[in-house]
Amino acid sequence: MSLDFGFQEMTPAPHRTDLQDHGAEQRGQNQPGASETRVLKRRVYHVGGYDPAPPSAVFERFAKELKRFERAWNVRTTISELTAEPDLATWQVSAAGPNWRTETEVRLVRWDDLIAESVAGPTWGRLIPGAAAFFDFLSAGAFVGYLRSSWRYAMFFIYPFVILMSIIALAIGSFYLVSKIVGSVFFGLAVLFLVVCLLLYVSDRLLYLGLLLDDWIFSRHYIRFGNEVLDVRLQRVAADIAASAQSEAVDEVLIVGHSLGAVLAVDLIDRATKLQLERRVSRKLAFFSVGASILKIGLHRAARGFREAVGRVSSNPDVVWADYRARSDVMNFYGADLLRDLRLPATGSPMVRNVSIRRMIAPERYPRIRRNWYKMHCQFVRANDRRAPYDYFMSICGPISAEQSARSERGVMDLFDADGQLIESVELSGDLDAAGVVKL
Repeated sequence: MSLDFGFQEMTPAPHRTDLQDHGAEQRGQNQPGASETRVLKRRVYHVGGYDPAPPSAVFERFAKELKRFERAWNVRTTISELTAEPDLATWQVSAAGPNWRTETEVRLVRWDDLIAESVAGPTWGRLIPGAAAFFDFLSAGAFVGYLRSSWRYAMFFIYPFVILMSIIALAIGSFYLVSKIVGSVFFGLAVLFLVVCLLLYVSDRLLYLGLLLDDWIFSRHYIRFGNEVLDVRLQRVAADIAASAQSEAVDEVLIVGHSLGAVLAVDLIDRATKLQLERRVSRKLAFFSVGASILKIGLHRAARGFREAVGRVSSNPDVVWADYRARSDVMNFYGADLLRDLRLPATGSPMVRNVSIRRMIAPERYPRIRRNWYKMHCQFVRANDRRAPYDYFMSICGPISAEQSARSERGVMDLFDADGQLIESVELSGDLDAAGVVKL
């Protein structure tokens, strides 16, 4: 199914022609010192977090953020229409600077339909399963693990349940106050019911209470029982990744897992590498886990199979894994030692990269985003206002390989001039120092 959301107007046909003409002009230069246009074809599998947004909304947001990427790096881009299928939603992006050009195919791994089914009901319907999830993660040792790994995440874990306890306390207080003033228990119960309904509605709209409860409910079910529909879908997508690894039409296959999507990405990569082994194909896959919730699942005592999958992906030499974290994001495990906390042997993978979200965003925008923990968390998959070592759009649309970008603590900051030109004098292959960082 092909959907047209009017992006032809946003990225008109002459824009695409300009890119093609520019590439032809660069290839035709034969004078000394002239640079050839670099062309890199990349296929990106993006696994989003627990978000019911349909592919059309994700696509529109991506196209809007692409403009911010253009301004930050002084590049030009075009974007195709969206094609949405049950497993994957796909679109193509062309990006170019004065002496480089890339073609990227973004494949959005879909599970929005499964999430939408869960979030469709009223917030009060989540209270009992939400409480069950809370006590399950407590009794399974996950909360104690959160406290050891990242106290900020531990606070995030109890956040929705503190809201619920506050609602209950306010409702009970209202009941006693009204009953005493009016002298009617029945009237007090009516007020209690109204206060609960009002506060649940406000908490859902302003504090994302319903979505947070659904997230924990899903996580518990995923650990305890799995999801048959999701399991079959992930196997099909894993087969698609394995086929991409065999294809000579792409230079790089990159999997990006954001938030809880990083958990599914680990599962996908584990499945895909098994298929590669069966097909006797050996090709590196790049994996960026960003703002990841891997320890959220892995620290639950019952998640034995998932921990084993993390161990296999981490120890696989054909997987280049970088884990991007930010102190200012309460929804990731900043400062944690992933393998140690999961009691897995050290492998040197993933490479941990700490991100400063403040340095990615324009000073006038940062205060607004800082006040919203959800926007802060989502900045991992939004465009930067300013050039920074971590940039989601440069990672998937730029001409530098994911492996090299990940191995440098400065990302690709030193590889482009102010005009967006790739600096040819910089050695792109770089030597590794003792810490596993590329010397640029």
